[in-house]
Amino acid sequence: MTGFSVFARKEASEILRTWRLWVLPGILAFFALTGPPLARYTPQIVQAVAGNQLAGFTVPEPTYLDSYAQWAKNLTQIALFALVIIYGGLVSAESRSGTAVLVLTKPVSRSAFVLGKALVNAGFVAVLVVGGTLVTWGLTAAFFGTAPGSGLWGSALVWLVLAVQFIALMTLLSVLIGSAAGAAGAGLGVYVLLSIASIWKPLARYSPAGLPTQATALAAGTEASALWPVVTSLVLSVLLVAAAALAFRRKEL
Repeated sequence: MTGFSVFARKEASEILRTWRLWVLPGILAFFALTGPPLARYTPQIVQAVAGNQLAGFTVPEPTYLDSYAQWAKNLTQIALFALVIIYGGLVSAESRSGTAVLVLTKPVSRSAFVLGKALVNAGFVAVLVVGGTLVTWGLTAAFFGTAPGSGLWGSALVWLVLAVQFIALMTLLSVLIGSAAGAAGAGLGVYVLLSIASIWKPLARYSPAGLPTQATALAAGTEASALWPVVTSLVLSVLLVAAAALAFRRKEL
């Protein structure tokens, strides 16, 4: 793990100086700022758009849970897709450009290179999720007059575990697949497979496949049991990063 702290600082400064500073934060900020007002005024929007076509049909009065559900839905779908695409070239981009070779000529081990990539970017996503959840929580309280925090924060933390797992997965895929587009496509394929696997209740209850469902359930205020999906996801994340480090040590640059 030689040079881990030095490389981690380099990776953090690189995030602040490149497009990655704006893309995912911009997406999450948009959802956090628009979700609560959209949830609050959905009935009025529907009635204004539909006009007399919905005569006699009553749209249920929205609650703060609708705002929370909107945030969870955006995280588990669009935000996760964006994360997979953004991190498709997490390692391969530096390998192709020759930056990795330059970094590894200094006292930075290959394991430190991979672990630094995974941990720094996981921390970056954690900061974004906490910030977006705070904005959602505050705006929900402003628009609905009440905003109990347990369901919202529980949902956000469960999604963060899922996001960390996919960062670990993309770290491995970007080592194994030289193309960022190829790695992103493989990552999206894994997401689709997890979604299909969650249909089988034992997998949804005890494996990472259940994380999106559990995050949505917590946001909606319904009963959820996320312990086993969270534990298995964290274990899998560690194994994926370890596999990425092993593969990168054997990779010819």
